[in-house]
Amino acid sequence: MITKVGKKIFGCEAIFDHAAKSNQSKYPWAQNIVSVGLLKQVKGRWACLFLDFRFYLPLKTIQGKKETATIRGEVVPFQTKMAQAAQMLIEIAEHFSTVPILAVTDSWFGNNGLWKPAYKAIGNRFNILSRLRCNNVLYDLPEKRKPKQRGRNKKYGQRLGSATDMAKTVQQEARFYNVNLYGKQREVSAYSRVVMLKTLKRPVQVVWVFRRTQWIALFTTDLNLSITQIIEYYGARWKIESGFKELKQDIGSQKSQCRNAQAVTNHLNFCMMATTLTWIYADRLKTNPERRHKVKGRTSFAFSDIRRIIAEAALDPDFERVCPKYSSSPVNSVVTVLLRMVA
Repeated sequence: MITKVGKKIFGCEAIFDHAAKSNQSKYPWAQNIVSVGLLKQVKGRWACLFLDFRFYLPLKTIQGKKETATIRGEVVPFQTKMAQAAQMLIEIAEHFSTVPILAVTDSWFGNNGLWKPAYKAIGNRFNILSRLRCNNVLYDLPEKRKPKQRGRNKKYGQRLGSATDMAKTVQQEARFYNVNLYGKQREVSAYSRVVMLKTLKRPVQVVWVFRRTQWIALFTTDLNLSITQIIEYYGARWKIESGFKELKQDIGSQKSQCRNAQAVTNHLNFCMMATTLTWIYADRLKTNPERRHKVKGRTSFAFSDIRRIIAEAALDPDFERVCPKYSSSPVNSVVTVLLRMVA
């Protein structure tokens, strides 16, 4: 969500912000963006490299044919966030036709609304990893068919209860695992089990992660992932939030006040490309960048540290040999002076 000021900026609407603080508006005038990024480890830390995005506009805005929902005079068609996310994943899967795709999402996208269209188009190469809602009901795997048994095979086994009910029973069976989580090696208490999930109509691996007083449940359709991989990948999902912070504050997407759809789309495309190229540059460095502003508990470098290295490289005199600065020719300068004298 990128807040704006102008009332005629494309993609803007008064949108509910569930993460708004007490001193912030719950319905800011902003652009609601659905984005897909590549989670990649850069010099030992996770980073989000943006790949694609869509502007989400509420149905009432499109039906009202508001100026903020038009491109060259035509109103944009309505798409749900699920449909937008599925479309982007399908396009990425078509481009990388042989690579398995694991979509790491929050609990809002971790349901059949995203899974069904994406899996139908991509096939077995597609898997999802998300947070399980605490009220999701879980079922055991169906029993094997007995000889001469009548009727169809059972799709679901015995009802195990909700994720909350199972958390109370499996906590004593949890084991400790060393996981690379949030830039540190941490000891995490977790328990895993393969169950049937009716919302996806298929078997999933559920991992309960227990903390001192709280717990969360994660699930994935990829049954080959280990417990440590599931926890680490979901922890890396938060880097998309860091990516939006870098996009808005470091790159300056939030300060742009472009109005028409083409300018708004181009500006956001360039901002996301700049963010992605910055991380690619950091990955190509021979040594780890040094963190300029020391923060207790954090040893890895920040996005601003890479920007500083790029700025220093661009100011180096040798850089002009590769990328010479534009300068007008002496002949044109003389002509300009003569024309001014004549005028």
